[in-house]
Amino acid sequence: MSLDWIYYAISWILLRWHALWSAIGLDGKFLGTNWSWVLAIVFLVVTVRVILFPVFVKQIKSQRAMQALQPKVKALQEKHKGDRETLQKEMMELYKTEKANPLMGCLPMFLQIPVFLGLFHTLRRLNPHNQLTTLYGWTAQQFSDATHATLFTAPLASKFGSTAVEVQELGANSTTVKVVAGILVLVMMATTYATSRQMILKTGWAEDPQQKMIQRLMLYGIPLSLLVSGSLFPIGVIIYWVTNNGFTLAQQQWVLRKFPPPQMAGKKSAASSAKPAASTPAKKSGDAPKNPVQPGRTGGLFGRNKAQAEPETPVADTSKKLAPRPGVKPVNPKKGARPASKPKG
Repeated sequence: MSLDWIYYAISWILLRWHALWSAIGLDGKFLGTNWSWVLAIVFLVVTVRVILFPVFVKQIKSQRAMQALQPKVKALQEKHKGDRETLQKEMMELYKTEKANPLMGCLPMFLQIPVFLGLFHTLRRLNPHNQLTTLYGWTAQQFSDATHATLFTAPLASKFGSTAVEVQELGANSTTVKVVAGILVLVMMATTYATSRQMILKTGWAEDPQQKMIQRLMLYGIPLSLLVSGSLFPIGVIIYWVTNNGFTLAQQQWVLRKFPPPQMAGKKSAASSAKPAASTPAKKSGDAPKNPVQPGRTGGLFGRNKAQAEPETPVADTSKKLAPRPGVKPVNPKKGARPASKPKG
């Protein structure tokens, strides 16, 4: 299957943004950087992410649905503990019934892969010896300008793994290319890790082993893989990746703040309900009640509660009723009980 349509689409967006920045006076070089081409790559990211924003919203909704299913997933894990085949079958049936898709969380990333490949292919063609300068809607002048465009004197078409001959053909210094590319690779790794960590901290680790494996892969595996593969990316592609990560961080922060994950609210309510429960025994152990003692209610000022005061009242009343009057013998005295003595005088 030909991917020319992707190359044409990426080139068209890139060249339109470059023409815009050139028209407003950013066509020159400042600080060793051709900002019209750098900003064209940056706003290529903005264009793609705006187009994919509805997909990102669906990703968030899918993640919330998966979170809501975690109690049922955990129950299935306990029920089919040790029977992995049955567990996977039951979980797939649960996802189908609840219309939840575990892979939806990775959909925006998958949709951006063609864009990344298109830009990678386009920038890789930027070579002074390339005779096919007018492919994908480019003019010969645009191709020549892009080939020699730089970021802090490092060509956008160069990479960390470029040979000395390749760097020399682009008219650059090999050390400068490695320093600029190396710093960008480290920033790319850090921002890739930050985007995954941001989401996991807000939503928590999944109970589903498959989902948890995907989370760990995205958190640790992908950033580490970039340490090797990043040396093969042109600097222009790394600019795209870093910008994309920055956009993702801002977008996730906005969505997670506006629509907080449901389980975070549950944890908060659980914590708030647990706090009074923990303080209840302290009140029974001798703390003074906050409300003043009402008239006629036993309890006093020493914190004794009503349950302790109630037995004393009937005992006192009964003793008063059964006490003999002065000079009167007790009626039906109990066996073995002493008769009441007459009062003296």
